[in-house]
Amino acid sequence: MEPILKEVQDAGLGQSLLREVIRLADRFKEKYGHPPAYMEVCGSHTHALARTGIKRALKDHVRLISGPGCPVCVTDQKTIDAMIALTEGENRIICTFGDMLRIPGSKGSLLKAKTEGKDIRVVYSPSDSVRIAKENPDNEVIFLGVGFETTIPVLGIALKEAWEDGVKNFSMWVTTKLVEPVVRYLLDSGEAKLDGFLLPGHVSVVLGKNQYSYLVDEYGVPGVISGFEMNEMLSSIYLLIELGLKEEAKIINNYKSVVKDEGNPQALTIMETFFTPNDEAWRGIGVIPKSGLDIREEYRSLNAKIRFPVTVGEPIKTKCRCGEIIRGLVGPEDCPLFGKACTPMKPIGPCMVSSEGSCSAHYKYLRE
Repeated sequence: MEPILKEVQDAGLGQSLLREVIRLADRFKEKYGHPPAYMEVCGSHTHALARTGIKRALKDHVRLISGPGCPVCVTDQKTIDAMIALTEGENRIICTFGDMLRIPGSKGSLLKAKTEGKDIRVVYSPSDSVRIAKENPDNEVIFLGVGFETTIPVLGIALKEAWEDGVKNFSMWVTTKLVEPVVRYLLDSGEAKLDGFLLPGHVSVVLGKNQYSYLVDEYGVPGVISGFEMNEMLSSIYLLIELGLKEEAKIINNYKSVVKDEGNPQALTIMETFFTPNDEAWRGIGVIPKSGLDIREEYRSLNAKIRFPVTVGEPIKTKCRCGEIIRGLVGPEDCPLFGKACTPMKPIGPCMVSSEGSCSAHYKYLRE
């Protein structure tokens, strides 16, 4: 496999790889009595697998299950409601990533608050919100920080800038998530029957290959770190099936051009400097101990949860099944709202709103 992986954009190679994956998957089914089932722990993989046609081409041979890899999708409803409630204060500028705007809360959304006159701005980098704070000294600027290990170092850089520059009117509402605790939760719960993981390329750039050793040492489950091009993903699935046929549990780095064994030391250092582990609530799961990071006590003046505490009630329940979709228990089309009451133009749940959500991917690329 190694030599041909260099030609990642070759469509002819993709067809050959696809045939090999199917051949191997059918051998797997013959041996174990079921098709191989793998979870992709990354929203970008979910969309790439759908967009390239891999998921459709393999649907009768390999079960590709979307996991809790979309940061917007896994943010629980009460946190969304709290973020919307933050907009009620006077002289506030709320900054956020674009995906957060349309996530429905129990009483509206950030977009609705914006149309009602609240100063809510979409930024491309958390550091942009530090700049906005400097330009608006009479306003309190709050950045809504969601994300996995891919994003957390970038949040840390913004905190570092604000701290070193003495920006007093900037703070961050952090609700970050970590991959390992939720993967452990899924494996411990045994809800989703999995034969391995297609491990996230972007997160792995920060964490490194060695961080996944617990999968092998404690669970005996294989994983392959993959890039996002069609042939990279096909070759990663091939490697997963091959490991299964050999009855071998190991972690393979199939994205060596950017993922190192030890990860990114600078990114890990900034995470450790500004953040500390905390219990986080996940949509459809509940609180997982130490599954997120919050701002360290010594930087409490930058923590919007301390500076601007808000109280919200219990969220209004809907028929949305995002919580089960995130856990790999059902697919988007099992939700009674999918494609009917819930569409990209009028989303009910975050999995339809987010550009990394599985419902969004299914609606765009996989509807029959």
